[in-house]
Amino acid sequence: MRPLIGITSYAEEASWGHWTLPAALVPLSYVRSVELAGGRPIVVPPADDGVDETLDALDGLILSGGADLDPAAERDRGELGLLTGALERDLPVLAICRGMQLLNVAKGGNLHQHLPDVVGHEGHRQTLGAFSEHVVRIAPGSRAAGILGEEARIKSTHHQAPDRIGDGLEPVGWAEDGTVEALERPGGAFAVGVLWHPEAGEDKCLFEALVEEARTYRAARS
Repeated sequence: MRPLIGITSYAEEASWGHWTLPAALVPLSYVRSVELAGGRPIVVPPADDGVDETLDALDGLILSGGADLDPAAERDRGELGLLTGALERDLPVLAICRGMQLLNVAKGGNLHQHLPDVVGHEGHRQTLGAFSEHVVRIAPGSRAAGILGEEARIKSTHHQAPDRIGDGLEPVGWAEDGTVEALERPGGAFAVGVLWHPEAGEDKCLFEALVEEARTYRAARS
């Protein structure tokens, strides 16, 4: 049986057919990436109850991208609960873009609220609704480097980024302008965050790494 990978979903208004309604949704690229990596994707709706019940069913967790963090929002409350529970269980976690920002904040870090004010350019998100591309340097010997190598060309669309790094996390990836682009939890279970969108690229190595860790987690608990 394939390991079950939960993907947190957006809480957005969406349109289909003749309807426009609030919806729990996630770009199909996340689902396809998990499938290609050998996992079984499960879309997790935003909710701040039933966290343990949800985590009991999962072998791995992806925190997906989306809008800026808002602690008052149902999505943030639900994802903080899922993330905290996942880290306590050593459930493998891949945190993507907004998800990496949430990981940093959950561990006591904070964010640059508008990155262009810090780095002086719009290179991380040149056009709304489109990906920018740039190179990221990965720390030698890190878990991320073992997956990606020491340099990766990535697809990016964000205007916030980690400032103070959260407790127990280590920065392991940087853009040319010094922006922290990857975080991981060293010495523990798989918990990797990237500020870019690997689901939008051809290389699925981050998803493959997550699925392999999830397979090991599933075998250990059974």
